[in-house]
Amino acid sequence: MISREPTLERLATAQSLLLEPFGLNESSLAQALSLIAQHHTDDADLYFQTTRHEGWSLEEGIVKSGSFSIDQGVGVRAIAGEKTAFAYSDDLSEASLLDAARTVRTIAAAGQQRRVRVGPRTQVASSRKLYGAVDPIASLDSAGKVALLEKVERMARAKDPRVVQVMAGVAAEHDVVLVARADGTRAADVRPLVRLSVTVIAEQQGRREVGTGGGGGRFGLAYFTDEVLQQYVDEAVNAALTNLDSRPAPAGEMTVVLGPGWPGVLLHEAVGHGLEGDFNRKGSSVFAGRIGQRVAAKGVTVLDDGTMPERRGSLNVDDEGCASQRNVLIEDGILRGYIQDRLNARLMGVRATGNGRRESYAHMPMPRMTNTYMLGGSQTPQEIVSSMRRGLYATNFGGGQVDITNGKFVFSASQAFWVENGKILYPVKGATLVGNGPEALTRVTMIGNDLSLDSGVGVCGKEGQSVPVGVGQPTLRIEGLTVGGTA
Repeated sequence: MISREPTLERLATAQSLLLEPFGLNESSLAQALSLIAQHHTDDADLYFQTTRHEGWSLEEGIVKSGSFSIDQGVGVRAIAGEKTAFAYSDDLSEASLLDAARTVRTIAAAGQQRRVRVGPRTQVASSRKLYGAVDPIASLDSAGKVALLEKVERMARAKDPRVVQVMAGVAAEHDVVLVARADGTRAADVRPLVRLSVTVIAEQQGRREVGTGGGGGRFGLAYFTDEVLQQYVDEAVNAALTNLDSRPAPAGEMTVVLGPGWPGVLLHEAVGHGLEGDFNRKGSSVFAGRIGQRVAAKGVTVLDDGTMPERRGSLNVDDEGCASQRNVLIEDGILRGYIQDRLNARLMGVRATGNGRRESYAHMPMPRMTNTYMLGGSQTPQEIVSSMRRGLYATNFGGGQVDITNGKFVFSASQAFWVENGKILYPVKGATLVGNGPEALTRVTMIGNDLSLDSGVGVCGKEGQSVPVGVGQPTLRIEGLTVGGTA
């Protein structure tokens, strides 16, 4: 549900942290925006932010690191046509705010006829209520955070005697933002974020292999119950033990089945980035100008959804004051839309989709994914694997990259199995998937009924900015992918 009531609550919090301690008020914001509007501009905004971050890591039972940081400041932006002027300051005084406003107003170009209108009165933006305003850093004291990691280590070592090394980390963040737009709109968000990770090394007959697990989301540290921790530990240890028995991966063009959940990172990279509005406005994406065309096999429906409660990639309101949305990007194989921030939406003559995101006040917003996933189909995972005559079954991935101009991607599988005649024969190591995102989507022949999302660990990088994201998919069968191997 979208309403103004949640925003009112968050505005009070944001004002108490970002304005009042520094002698700022609504008049200060209006003055800064008026300064920018003295020159010809199409849009302008102020983005205030304060972020507290705490992290702990444990290795071999010893606290390896502990960190705490506070970062706060304001970003000031003015837009004229396609051009953007941007300035930021980590000083939240009125003098610094007005200096930044004077800096960006110089964007006005000779001959520009449009002018941003500063709203005569403020209006509260509508937003969602997807997560609580909890401060996760305060949800557990330092000793409790270290004890949490020690528990993870004990669990991992108790799982199997072949576990010889355990590394664990926990991070918590409390992020408060306030957006003041030239049209009088005011928006705010209070964003908790936690993440716990575990890495194990298992050894057998002189061979060592690594396994990882973990997760998180927009809630407090109380989420990490013994049951949740055991899931992460089981995932990490099982991955390491599986790889102890792995053989070199075969190479060649073959059928590939992708497991559910985190393997959706391939979808994120190979397709999601290509559907971001800025790449398509500039014509650099392979999906540019293809709205309404078939870009994937029937049954393939891809969404970017920032409205999922407590998910890592979700937002009550984006970094431009727009409520997050559930955006259908591909529907039954047909391209339906792109994800947009305000700038690209205006230039393309469409509505913003709630995807204007930035790493911090020191960065400009751009179209970014939130939680990107493919909807499930009708086949069971067992049916899909059993249908394979010969091929690779990849259940987890490491790193990867994509060239959005042609859709080509390269991904390394961190856990995969060789399948013949519908039977999983043995785990393989060193498998690399090489392909073309749009082309791969047209080769999807089976879609599982087991849609799942990742555990809450995703970080997306774009033009030097990193933001938390989510991915997901069901089990997928794709024909004719190239697998690079070592066998």
